[in-house]
Amino acid sequence: MINRHIASSILALRGKVPVFTITGPRQSGKTTLIKSLFPDLPYFSMETPDIREQVLQNPRELFRRYGHRMVLDEVQRTPDILSYIQTIVDEDREAFFILSGSHNLLMLENISQSLAGRTAIFYLLPFSASELQPVQSLPDDYENLLFQGFYPRLYDRELTPFQFFPDYIDTYVQRDVRQIKNVGNLNLFTRFLSICAGHIGQVVNYSALANAAGVSHSTAQTWLSILETSFILYQLNPYFRNFNKRVTKSPKLYFYDTGLACSLLRITNVDSLNAYYQKGALFENFIVNEIHKSYFNRGERPPSYFWRDSAGHEVDLVLDLGGRLLPIEIKSGRTHNNDFFKNLAWWSKIADLPIEKSMVIYGGDRDWEMEYGQLVSWKNLGKII
Repeated sequence: MINRHIASSILALRGKVPVFTITGPRQSGKTTLIKSLFPDLPYFSMETPDIREQVLQNPRELFRRYGHRMVLDEVQRTPDILSYIQTIVDEDREAFFILSGSHNLLMLENISQSLAGRTAIFYLLPFSASELQPVQSLPDDYENLLFQGFYPRLYDRELTPFQFFPDYIDTYVQRDVRQIKNVGNLNLFTRFLSICAGHIGQVVNYSALANAAGVSHSTAQTWLSILETSFILYQLNPYFRNFNKRVTKSPKLYFYDTGLACSLLRITNVDSLNAYYQKGALFENFIVNEIHKSYFNRGERPPSYFWRDSAGHEVDLVLDLGGRLLPIEIKSGRTHNNDFFKNLAWWSKIADLPIEKSMVIYGGDRDWEMEYGQLVSWKNLGKII
């Protein structure tokens, strides 16, 4: 089993919080992780029809028979059980529950209502590059990682992207989308999903997405919300401080996994990825994901934003480190170019921050300390995050 970095963050809170909530994309490894960390706890999946039916009809019987220490997977399928858990953990100091699910907003909305102040929430995403590195050396070319993606089943079952992603997408659309909202035209929804993949790294424009898919503006908003709820994609918010400039106030679009995005874009191999006109956007998505994973694996929330003004000057990523800002540019090129730091120099001037405190993460192999900032290889992200 590949070691998940989030494990130490989860175990550090055992005995301090009565409920752990572990959420993330379907097939990101939640069940495997939970069973490996808590093999002593009874496990129940609410995806199993007969178990779900029994729990819905008589939840008290579950607790009477198995006690107050257990794992409840896909708990968003039985939201009423959370009220029982609230009462139990308030009355029994030895109670301990692990709740898991793949529907972000649906599950967390119910949990925030019933278990506020009683649960620690962890986000488990697909593997990070640093998690894979100890068991298999990273490829020389990042394109292989972008194309393959990071879902655990690709590695523990040695599946190819062609074997994994089409089934993943079909299962997601047929099952998860129907659970979240009754989408009438699933084929059109799948087309919308592919269109979103073509907008990776771009500022969200509902009208453009709606027009491309042939749906209404409101439908595009609803469908984008569904995709966020089910951990397919997410939006990166802009940094609002304007530094006396007009700034973009709409978020940018990213996918939780570049392999899934490549499949939706019908990128069939690394050669076609290299020829893809927005390869740089997929590389940017990969780097943003890696930084986000490092925070989530520590049990923290990524303090990440982007910044863009009305003249088109942009910083791909701004990390708010509490008292200081770290601006980061992301470049897929393998050879250093002084233009890599152009937008960072602009940022430094208007934000009144020293340029040497900025960073460029690029597709090359070596790190360099430049007079105008750090140049960091994608392979060495672990050193900085």
